[in-house]
Amino acid sequence: MKEEVISVNGRDYAWPENPIVVVCVDGSEPGGAGSDNGGYIERAIEAGEMPFLASVRERGTFGYADCVVPSFTNPNNLSIVTGRPPAVHGICGNFYYDSHNDTEVMMNDPALLRAPTILAGFNQAGATVAVITAKDKLRRLLGVGLDIKEGSAICFSSEHADEATLTEHGIEGVVDRVGMPVPDVYSAELSEFVFAAGVVLMKSLRPDIMYLSTTDYIQHKHAPGAPVANAFYAMMDRYLAQLDDMGATIALTADHGMKAKHNAAGEPNVIYLEPLLQRARLSDFRVILPITDPYVVHHGALGGYATVYLAPESDRSSVVGALAGEAGVETVLTREDACAAFDLPADRVGDLVVISTRDYVLGSAPEKHDLSGLKDPLRSHGGLSEQRVPFIVNRRIDIETEDCRNFDIFSHALNHAQEMSS
Repeated sequence: MKEEVISVNGRDYAWPENPIVVVCVDGSEPGGAGSDNGGYIERAIEAGEMPFLASVRERGTFGYADCVVPSFTNPNNLSIVTGRPPAVHGICGNFYYDSHNDTEVMMNDPALLRAPTILAGFNQAGATVAVITAKDKLRRLLGVGLDIKEGSAICFSSEHADEATLTEHGIEGVVDRVGMPVPDVYSAELSEFVFAAGVVLMKSLRPDIMYLSTTDYIQHKHAPGAPVANAFYAMMDRYLAQLDDMGATIALTADHGMKAKHNAAGEPNVIYLEPLLQRARLSDFRVILPITDPYVVHHGALGGYATVYLAPESDRSSVVGALAGEAGVETVLTREDACAAFDLPADRVGDLVVISTRDYVLGSAPEKHDLSGLKDPLRSHGGLSEQRVPFIVNRRIDIETEDCRNFDIFSHALNHAQEMSS
């Protein structure tokens, strides 16, 4: 007999009465105060391109929440699926410095995850779970604790959909089932494959819980309301409508927003930290840019958040003062203050955390960034200015969402959602 309530990381989740689909739309800048040219979803609705979400805005829940800082992909996806901030689950960037082993590491190894996921909690209690991500970098983290096998748990990426096997992913023949070729990793189709596969699995498997996570390739290149952006969100709307027609509770949020980070000439507004630290007469330091991942063509590893490791004898207060006075720097925090403010794991954060303003990004040194792939004016994320995200459910939720976090989405959709009124 299925349990009525599942407890994961100190939070209770009701068993779904109908399939629940949680969607993380990577880089989906919302509307509201401080938004960049309006929000993607809002502008697409205004253009008549998202009739389904237009109906949700009228009859369901259409609000906003805060993501975790740093506003990057890995920490936020893992916060969403654990229901907790990075201080609990341990994933505080796409990339970090392992000071114990003196090595810089991609944060995609399941061994780095310090908390169980909601997905695994339900799967271990007997729920059928399907997880589909755009990029493979998230797949292994999201799949931790799942009983991977057909009819129990499926977990694969669009990027390597043609390599999915029953043993490792719980499914085979994905490309034939979906009817789409494997997309290029730098394409809108990489995200479309996620939605198309989700619809196919809902029809054939009807999992109790489905988690869909896209890529922000379009958002890095196109502002809200741009024709290409509207076309992308129209595509998404069509698939969401199909999932709604099959009776699914759909809960949509984002891992972070996205802002323009360039000047009037279209050149990136970059603050390079290594020259600034050298100017402050420091020589023994390490700059870590946690936005770094294997897919840097569209952002050049330039984001709004950086962490700096200093030599033990360094005067942190003087360094804070030197960096904080730089144009384009919003705040500089010590490790202790940053961890307290953003719920971060102290052993995976440098001595200082630097956050840029909404129109600037942070880099290490000019020679360490290959910007040749930036064919469009830079748009990026990572700081406080990209913290606001959508919080949308195709059911009415009788609670205020303004104070919610994106990682509350499972709780509210499972515990508080009511049928959408006609």
